[in-house]
Amino acid sequence: MTHAAAAAVYETLDDWIAHEAIPFSLTSSPDFNAAVDKVIALLGDAVELLGFGEALHGGEELLVLRNQLFQRLVEAHGYSAIAIESSFPRGRLLNEYVLGRGPATYEAVRDAGISHSFGKLEANRELVEWMRQYNADPAHPVRLQFYGFDSPTEATGTDSPRQTVNFALDYLSSVDVASGREYRNRIEPLLGKDSDWENPAAILDPSKALGQSAEAKALRLETEDLIAHLLVRRPELVAKSDKASYREALQFAVEARQLLHYHAVLALASDDRQARLLGIRDAIMADNLAYIVSREKERGKVMVFAHNSHLKRGRVQWQWWNETLIWWPAGSHLNEMFGRRYVVIGSAVGESPANGIGQPEAGSLEARLISTSGPGRFIPTHQGQGLPAEEIAALPIRSGSEKNRSYLEQLNAQSFTDFDWLAVLDSTGYSRGWPSLESWGAGSEQ
Repeated sequence: MTHAAAAAVYETLDDWIAHEAIPFSLTSSPDFNAAVDKVIALLGDAVELLGFGEALHGGEELLVLRNQLFQRLVEAHGYSAIAIESSFPRGRLLNEYVLGRGPATYEAVRDAGISHSFGKLEANRELVEWMRQYNADPAHPVRLQFYGFDSPTEATGTDSPRQTVNFALDYLSSVDVASGREYRNRIEPLLGKDSDWENPAAILDPSKALGQSAEAKALRLETEDLIAHLLVRRPELVAKSDKASYREALQFAVEARQLLHYHAVLALASDDRQARLLGIRDAIMADNLAYIVSREKERGKVMVFAHNSHLKRGRVQWQWWNETLIWWPAGSHLNEMFGRRYVVIGSAVGESPANGIGQPEAGSLEARLISTSGPGRFIPTHQGQGLPAEEIAALPIRSGSEKNRSYLEQLNAQSFTDFDWLAVLDSTGYSRGWPSLESWGAGSEQ
């Protein structure tokens, strides 16, 4: 946050809210755009990566807010790409559709191009179709890019490394047939069956995972060697192809190495196994985002959208069955990697009956924020500086959800340092196009 108001001192949180909340409505474009413009002006010019977190999966108005925010960032503030909480390797297929290439319909790419079943969300369809239409207009010289930035893992299974390592091999073969063939002959026999890598039973039972097998260990060594080969031949390979293609192939090879590490930990029985896996996933997310920002650097800025718990700066603490899991999220890594070039807006909602969220308790931060002009509002956290520390420490925490286990981020004292800004909506419905909560809530993840 780089604005003069950060120096203000407020005696109470209500004073802070009254003076600094920026109201908006999602149904009024001029009103919403003016609010966004004010926020961006206060952020300053250093930002390269703007995070927008969702308080829960399944909030319809949060997705609508995301779409409208990205559209305004593109139209008025030099943003050229969005990255969402979806598999990095899959995102390439969806981006081809956004660029007007590949399959002719969204239905043909939604499942293969977006992971976690997020392709079924109507708001995601609307985002992608808007980007495709924008790119089709010759008046727009900078064509928008769509990325997934998540690791290729799921709550119910983990991808085989085949897709990621083969992408790098295909690139190498395109510039050096002999080298590509040599590496493929060494790697292909080690890959085995995709179904064995992706066995859903391995999520809870490490004995069902392949990551510690002799073949998996050999594959990790071969993948390391492939990465080293790409690195030492960088000048030559770039000259024979182009810098963007080279860097993309290298990133896919790195993703393969990271995925193999994930599989290795998946196959270990330990007390901290789940926390380690979640930490690896978020570290992969951060690495993918660093690549995406570097790829877009000459074209524009990047907006990233994911669950609050992935984008915030502080540690995540999550109750998983009878176990308390603690790990560093992607946002904490990005904070170290980018400094003030990374800014994150966390979100919150007042109520959502469809998601099992009632009215916030009196005195909670959500209750105080929705009592001011709305139905939505942005407000800077100032990292807690200039705000009453004792009042922040004494904030009551509003109750969670009776239905939606992804609602993990009720506002608290840590929210002031986790996020640079908050976007708070009076209410949200349940996302259009997604399966019912009854069908997924018990096994949901961030």
